[in-house]
Amino acid sequence: MRRADRLFQIIQILRRGRRPITAEAIAEELETSKRTVYRDIADLIGQRAPIRGEAGVGYILEDGHDLPPLMLTPDEVEAAVLGAQMVAARGDPVLRRAAEDLIAKIGAVIPENLRPLVLEPSTRAAPNWRAVADNVDMAGVRQAIRAGRKVVLTYRDEQDRESRRTVWPFAIGYFETSRLIVAWCELRQDFRSFRTDRVSAAEFTEDRYPDRPASLRARWRRHQDEQYRRMKARA
Repeated sequence: MRRADRLFQIIQILRRGRRPITAEAIAEELETSKRTVYRDIADLIGQRAPIRGEAGVGYILEDGHDLPPLMLTPDEVEAAVLGAQMVAARGDPVLRRAAEDLIAKIGAVIPENLRPLVLEPSTRAAPNWRAVADNVDMAGVRQAIRAGRKVVLTYRDEQDRESRRTVWPFAIGYFETSRLIVAWCELRQDFRSFRTDRVSAAEFTEDRYPDRPASLRARWRRHQDEQYRRMKARA
């Protein structure tokens, strides 16, 4: 690998991670030595790349640094196109249009030699032959998540019992035959998932919930991990 390519990849690895990444992990991914990684990082810092950390602990890339957005590898182009294909096949109507627009934009701005990867892709996402019934405005749900606003759902459970729930939505799960709104439920005082095809009505309020969506997602992941550990302990 050329040195210029290696420096670019180091920045890419650091930008991808949320926690400090050790020189050993970087060297393993780039198939080079830790000594080379230490030297490359020192050179990047000398070029004013905002890398913070130290040998033996790990490195992170601080906010405020960006790379030219079109320096994509063939694998990255194929990954982006395949992901957009999956969203176009399984997303709600607004996301489907956004995915189709994304593919068109990628094809319009990448270098000519990479354009066949978009126009004639070798990877294809399987079509979703079963339409998912959304009885709620999914674009509105995503906007509520971004704004951290409460949503009032009228919901029917598996026994067709109807209830009215004020929820704090923070994630949406897209599956082959269903979609789930993952939220904190004020009625149950716990995390709950609501199938969109069982929502009878949704009221999007201006009330902000007293937590950040990212914080709720982190708490939910810990909750899921704890449930999984308990399940394994009982097995």
